[in-house]
Amino acid sequence: MEPPRRQPTLDEVALHAGVSRSAASRAVNNGPNVSRAKRDAVLKAVRDLGYVPNATARALATSHAGAVVLAVANDDPALFVDPFYAQIILGVAAELDRADLDLTLMLAASAQGRDRLKRTLRSRRSDGFLVIAPGGDDWLGAVAHMTDLPVVFCGRPLGAEPSWYVDADNRGGGRLATEHLVALGRRRIAMIAGPMDLQSTVDRHRGFTDAMAVAGLDPSRIATADFTPHGGALAMARLLDRHPDLDAVFAGSDNMAAGALGALRAAGRSVPDDVAVVGFDDLTIAAQTAPDLTTIHQPIQALGQEMAKMLVRLIGGERPSPLIVPTHLVVRGSAPTPVTD
Repeated sequence: MEPPRRQPTLDEVALHAGVSRSAASRAVNNGPNVSRAKRDAVLKAVRDLGYVPNATARALATSHAGAVVLAVANDDPALFVDPFYAQIILGVAAELDRADLDLTLMLAASAQGRDRLKRTLRSRRSDGFLVIAPGGDDWLGAVAHMTDLPVVFCGRPLGAEPSWYVDADNRGGGRLATEHLVALGRRRIAMIAGPMDLQSTVDRHRGFTDAMAVAGLDPSRIATADFTPHGGALAMARLLDRHPDLDAVFAGSDNMAAGALGALRAAGRSVPDDVAVVGFDDLTIAAQTAPDLTTIHQPIQALGQEMAKMLVRLIGGERPSPLIVPTHLVVRGSAPTPVTD
């Protein structure tokens, strides 16, 4: 007697059809947001493999909204040209497109925006939420406690550890930047930090102080700014006024580093001869400054892709672990490695 034939799985149907598992599930269960071509490919795979949908899974799949919300605590028009946010959104959109999920961007900085997000949370017109981590006292940090739908953070709210997040290794990156300056022989190193109500800023500052402590150097030369070139220039001017003998600067973003370069030029300081400069992000601007900027690369678009991928897995019933994405040093003209014979 032959053993009973094993029933094919939904994963096998998806592989046979060349689509994602979530797209296969929605097609099999007549759910929303599936293109005609993908639906036809899935139904053909069902016939070819002899797949029989599970009744419980069918009920779950048909209850999905087929959409995801990306919530941002920012309503500044400059958001849409900021390369950081732009790359995050591109990464999220690309991954959700592969999963056949629609993306809704919600700006939740104003009272009206917050009310709209609350209504969306209550209405369940979304399968889950993506949140770009806000400042420490920002209302968006509490989103995960307002819904039983899955929520994935890009970065972490200050002082909090949400269940699911994707973040860059900010502390490790801050340490790498500072270690590079120490290795260049710089000893009077300053830092331009971003807003201190952001966990990313706190972590980059910790990396700076970690490396300074190991090197036995004074970590007290600190000024804060707002992640803009103008803010970086003002912070650099304050540092030069307080510490005219400084010989290196680690700026917590490339935009602030670009402003610092301008302030150093205005003060008659040569970069890198008098003052070496390292930024953080590896944005396009880093290759356009004069000199071009040594910086810490964080894979911003990949952060968006990974957070969307994590949310798709949560919607599908999995329980992924939080993810820290590595950073690395990119050496350019503002803090070059000396050429040795």
